Amino acid sequence: MEASEIAETIHGGHEEHSTAAADANFRKLTGIYLGVIAMLLAITTLGGSNATKVMLNANIQASDIYGFYQSKYARQTSYRLAADLLETQLAANPAMPEPARAKIEDHVKRWRTTADRYETDPESGQGKQELLAKARDWEAKRDRAAERDPNFDFAEALFQIAIVIGSVSIVAVSRPLVTLSGVLAAAATLLMVNGYFLLVHLPLE
Repeated sequence: MEASEIAETIHGGHEEHSTAAADANFRKLTGIYLGVIAMLLAITTLGGSNATKVMLNANIQASDIYGFYQSKYARQTSYRLAADLLETQLAANPAMPEPARAKIEDHVKRWRTTADRYETDPESGQGKQELLAKARDWEAKRDRAAERDPNFDFAEALFQIAIVIGSVSIVAVSRPLVTLSGVLAAAATLLMVNGYFLLVHLPLE
């Protein structure tokens, strides 16, 4: 064997060794990358689950408060109608004995006071105005959670696709595939962050 052939053989073996080492390093780094993506996927799933729970709970709370508000409105209306009826009776019977008149006037006063308390009661927080404010607060929480949730859904899908492509890139030792996976993972990360902080509103409608 000539010296040139020996040199070529040594050089070729060196290149094969270098390539094998580079491929092993690539697989190692890609494996670590996929571990990080799996962790981000878990965080995203947690955020999506939390947003769904908040959305459902807030919707239930708002519905319950609106139901309480309606019952308050019905009772308030009945008290006011009863007071109006008694006042009409007083006006229609000017000769009514004073004890009876005083008793009826006392009923009218108490029913008017109760009806006014049903309208607003800052001390107990159970007046109609206070209940309406609470219901709107719960609606705002529900709407915010509803805006957050799609971010997590899209992020989960992109993370899963990124993991699949990254896994294929390890088998195929394909750097373009892991680059594509990284792009998808970066987009998913932005969506995940937006899901938690709602920095940008997605135009879903």
